Amino acid sequence: MRTLAVILCASVCALLVGCGSIGEPLYPALKIPLRVTDLAVVERGPNFDFDFTIAPLTTEGVLLKEIGSVDLRVGASPTNGFNLDEWVKTSTRVDVPMPDYPGPIHAEYPVMKFVGKEVVVGVRVSNPKGRDAGWSDFKVFQVEQPLATPADFHVTATAKGIELAWRAPGIDDFRIFRKTEQQPRPIQLASATESPYTDISAEYGKTYQYSVQGVRGKVESDVAGPETITPVDTFPPEVPSGLTTLAGLGAVELAWTRNTESDFKEYRVLRSEEGGPFVEIARGLDAPTYSDHSVQSGKHYRYEISAIDQIGNESAPSAPVEIVAQ
Repeated sequence: MRTLAVILCASVCALLVGCGSIGEPLYPALKIPLRVTDLAVVERGPNFDFDFTIAPLTTEGVLLKEIGSVDLRVGASPTNGFNLDEWVKTSTRVDVPMPDYPGPIHAEYPVMKFVGKEVVVGVRVSNPKGRDAGWSDFKVFQVEQPLATPADFHVTATAKGIELAWRAPGIDDFRIFRKTEQQPRPIQLASATESPYTDISAEYGKTYQYSVQGVRGKVESDVAGPETITPVDTFPPEVPSGLTTLAGLGAVELAWTRNTESDFKEYRVLRSEEGGPFVEIARGLDAPTYSDHSVQSGKHYRYEISAIDQIGNESAPSAPVEIVAQ
């Protein structure tokens, strides 16, 4: 009997240790996607552009692994007050490409049937069982006549920079976008009120990509471009101006207006003696002055000045100035 009691006692103790403590029951996860919080809507060209993000977590804070459906809708705003059920019934459901994973979503829908109307836009994301955390904040705005894309867009290298030109009658507000080799995507470079626009910050030898877009209030046109260009410096400096001469004892003193261009390198002086051809008599001058000591008293001389840039482009000569040496 004693041996049987010991065995029973040991069995009960093992059973109690193996079972452990009894806790709260675990309920199945609902796996409901979080509510969309960043819905953005833009009227761009002939379409609405919709952008939003499906969050990576569920309402329970676990990773979202399955997406059931994306219900994106646009509908006319009711005139007698907003009623959600009525709006859902009368609104248009936008076809959204079903994503495999959470993340950014982009969709488009034509605006034409809504032109002149106030519309309401909302989106909700559900799990495979059709459960959702509710609609996003609703976006309400007035739909206007679409803006045409700027036409005949082209870019050209000029002495002052890269010139952008286009046609867009009736539009007086534009966004200029530029992409460089160091940028992964275009960024807005400037705003303009008319064509053409010149990018004076562009550098020779670098590749740029430009686009332009028309804007009226909250309405945007489609983007024209991109157009790519690698400008090459084939442009000479400005023609020197303001040349004056002064006859001194055994010399002629020359002075002219200083060149302030960033790529200026030097001046060259040309001289004609007694009506003969112009001959270069000096080069490498960085100051706008020169003293010609190789003159003979009583002779007629004419002088011209040209400017040279850093890569050797030479300007046309200045207007000639005549003087008689003393």
